[in-house]
Amino acid sequence: MVAAPQAPFVKGSRSAYLEANAMSDSQRFPVAAHALAYLAHKGAFSAADAAPSAVLAASIPTNPVVVRRVTALLAKAGIIATRPGASGGAWLLHRPEKISLEAVLRAVNGCAHLGSPPAGAKGCPVSEHIPRQVAKALTAADEAAGAALSKITIADLLDHEPASLAAFSPHRSCPVAA
Repeated sequence: MVAAPQAPFVKGSRSAYLEANAMSDSQRFPVAAHALAYLAHKGAFSAADAAPSAVLAASIPTNPVVVRRVTALLAKAGIIATRPGASGGAWLLHRPEKISLEAVLRAVNGCAHLGSPPAGAKGCPVSEHIPRQVAKALTAADEAAGAALSKITIADLLDHEPASLAAFSPHRSCPVAA
């Protein structure tokens, strides 16, 4: 078997590089929401109107590989369809008014970016209870996010003043909030 050539910028093993440079869970939802809004804006409702990952990536902006990973999750959830190859791309399977952000969140694995509790140390009285309680708190956060996002659609993201977002300002950590 022939080993894959090592890229000059990769330090150490290829698998360690890929693991360290994988798309973070926290990127999936915003990339997915943006990609879906772009497809809706462009009227990509059929294979003939498919948007290539490079075009979606330029809009976000991010790497086309990130877009392909997210669109694969969206396709698996039945939100979009994709066609691979040079003439490939993605298109919506539903009208933007019918795609809730909750469905998008679930398609890209929920609030996984919040993490999961470590197992805890055996014999430690705190470790006997904390992982279970943290897991419950994560479930509560996931359910609350889902409930809030179920009221917002992809169409709302394209509207300048949607009623579903009228009571909110951009989060302070977002670049647009400054």
